[in-house]
Amino acid sequence: MCEKELVINKNLKFLLLGLTDDPELQRFLFCLFLSMYLVTILGNLLIILVINSDSHLHTPMYFFLSNLSFTDICLSTTTIPKMLVNIQAQDQSITYTGCLTQVGFVLAFGGFEIFLLAAMAYDRYVAICHPLRYTVIMNPQLCVLLILLSLFFSFVVALLHSLMVLRLSFCKNLEIPHFFCELAQVIKLACSDTLVNNILIYFVASLFGGIPLSGIIFSYTQIVSSVLRMPSAGGKLKAFSTCGSHLSVVSLFYGTVVGVYISSVVSDSSKKTAVASVMYVVVPQMMNPFIYSLRNRDMKGALRKLISGIKVFFL
Repeated sequence: MCEKELVINKNLKFLLLGLTDDPELQRFLFCLFLSMYLVTILGNLLIILVINSDSHLHTPMYFFLSNLSFTDICLSTTTIPKMLVNIQAQDQSITYTGCLTQVGFVLAFGGFEIFLLAAMAYDRYVAICHPLRYTVIMNPQLCVLLILLSLFFSFVVALLHSLMVLRLSFCKNLEIPHFFCELAQVIKLACSDTLVNNILIYFVASLFGGIPLSGIIFSYTQIVSSVLRMPSAGGKLKAFSTCGSHLSVVSLFYGTVVGVYISSVVSDSSKKTAVASVMYVVVPQMMNPFIYSLRNRDMKGALRKLISGIKVFFL
């Protein structure tokens, strides 16, 4: 036991220490994260609006992209608003129920994003390696099934982790050196045995993180092999251009996750780990709309049409 006196879980209040305790720096962080949150929400909503408004974008690739944008909105909303409220109110507390809810939704939407990236990689694999059968393989039923399965597995895993946290007892030292309730940090505060929880974390991370990543690597291995066999340079460039945006998003997401993991191993500072976590909880969700709108000709064309239509409507 970490302390002799336990507290009843339902009356618990955790303290989110955030990124800094400097008042001046907190004001700066409030403005920074508010700006990043607004950019994330508006950018991803614009992606969804553009895709839904242009019939040419009603394809499996953009169907998955609109779901990715929706997931980015949900993941950001799960963490950033609570952080902003805490800074503004000068109150670092979060209830036991609120913390557990935040843990569950971060895991659910984070897992859903991982599965979505794998589904998008499979879509590009079929489009480039089996173009003649693309419409047959990537039919609407399969696309919806992939989304439903991804949602199911993500929320089941999140629920399982949350239920495993419910069995833990906590003491009075309830300070979380983070700006949101991260599963690993919450488990560290438990006074009861956490062996099963830690085993579950590693098992789920290796299984539900490794399988989608393996699928992405396999898909791009096949894509590269197929593209290199193309006779014309123009065909190779066109094939690679259809994967460029997705590959950038995958690199950004997995690169930041790996960076956070390395920083947590190398550094003993919880503050540095919390700062590094911003790179996978906030930054990729903000950057995804820019990556897809700036690197994709179809998206840029649809965005111009939408803006022109709005101008005509108001004139």
